[in-house]
Amino acid sequence: MLLHTIYLIAIVAEAMSGAIMGMRRDMDLFGICVVGTITALGGGSMRDILLGNYPLGWIAHPEYLLFTIGAAVVTALVARFLHHLRSVFLVVDGLGLVAFSVIGCDVARAAGMAPGIVILAGMITGVFGGLLRDVLCNEIPLVLQRELYATIALFTGALYVGLLWWDVDSSAAPLIAIGAGFLVRLLALRFHWKLPSFNGSGIRGFE
Repeated sequence: MLLHTIYLIAIVAEAMSGAIMGMRRDMDLFGICVVGTITALGGGSMRDILLGNYPLGWIAHPEYLLFTIGAAVVTALVARFLHHLRSVFLVVDGLGLVAFSVIGCDVARAAGMAPGIVILAGMITGVFGGLLRDVLCNEIPLVLQRELYATIALFTGALYVGLLWWDVDSSAAPLIAIGAGFLVRLLALRFHWKLPSFNGSGIRGFE
């Protein structure tokens, strides 16, 4: 029940982030709803395809589409009152990232996967919707930039799996992992924590 509630919050948050990105790219209402829905449900769909978990979540529960479309429409309606869309986008995207990471881990655990695959499934759930969002909006995906994004998904998933291994209460473990992951994401944004980047300067091409 707890993870289901977290899931609903996460898809709403990610639908909002997709809608905000769509508005920044001057999309119409249909485009905003499409991007919001893909952002919210794309990561879970990719995870389920890789794990062979059918039917996909939003097909088994079509009401999830109503949640994501509704969140995108509401975001579009209130956007004029949001004066700091960039900040709002990063906050709701960070919340969705860590929540989806925990949910993805839980799905993979229920399928009997090895711990490493469980953590990877969490990362895929967390980052893939945002990756699709950025590609559709002609942006370089956040997951491929220097920002701590996929790293935070891996950290959140690993922490969640570790807490369960240490026999932390199953209702407290997801909240601790999500809270810690979200805090790290906010700190990374505040203090500009980034991974090293590399460029092609000085690298000679193959003759």
